[in-house]
Parts: sequence; structure tokens; C-alpha cells
Amino acid sequence: QVQLVESGGDSVQAGGSLRISCAASGFTASRHCMAWFRQAPGKEREGVAVINSDGNTSYADSVKGRFTISEDNSKNTLYLQMNSLKPEDTAMYYCAARSYVDCRWYPFTQPDFNTWGQGTQVTVSS
Repeated sequence: QVQLVESGGDSVQAGGSLRISCAASGFTASRHCMAWFRQAPGKEREGVAVINSDGNTSYADSVKGRFTISEDNSKNTLYLQMNSLKPEDTAMYYCAARSYVDCRWYPFTQPDFNTWGQGTQVTVSS
């Protein structure tokens, strides 16, 4: 069964850091285009960061320079390192995978990805 499970969400103060994880099973994450999305209350789900099978990355302008997407191939796990967090980063963060050979770069959208986790909540207080 293909599955993505996010973890590591927490409540942090503005300016703080947090790393969230996405454990993949049923497929090898490093062979696919993998992404992080987020959805804040009252807003549409938006793409945050993406990494392809070559390790190339792309980020939303709002997180560029603060967030880093990476993979640990030995653990089949995707990560999102979030630094200098802002209250506007508060959202449910979702892990997603694309089942095709090609990838999608920012501004990538939800229909570009086929497999989704259930999300992990990140709350940034001021």
C-alpha cells in the first residue's frame, strides 16, 4: 500500500525552527517528485517546496531562504526544515508524491500530485 505519514508538527514561537517529516511506504520516495503543501485557515492549499529524483528543489517565494526540503533515502523519508518561522506559516502541512517520471516546479498545484498524507499541524505564535 502506498502511504505517506507526516509527523513533527508543533507549536513554536515566531523566529523559531521546526523540522517536519514524511515517512513513505509502498514506494521509494527518492525515485519520485515529492512535495510539501500547506493549508492555512480560510486559504487554499498551496505548494511550499518540491524535490525531484535528481535532488533539484523549488520553493514558494514566501518560504525561499527559510525552508529546506530534503530526503533521507535510507529511511525513505522526506523532510521540511523550517527556520525563521512567521505567524503566517501557521498551517496544516501535507506531504505529497507525484507518480509520473516528470516533476512540477513552483507554482505547482494539488492536481500535480497523486498521493497524499493526512497532514501535520504547525502553529507559529507571535
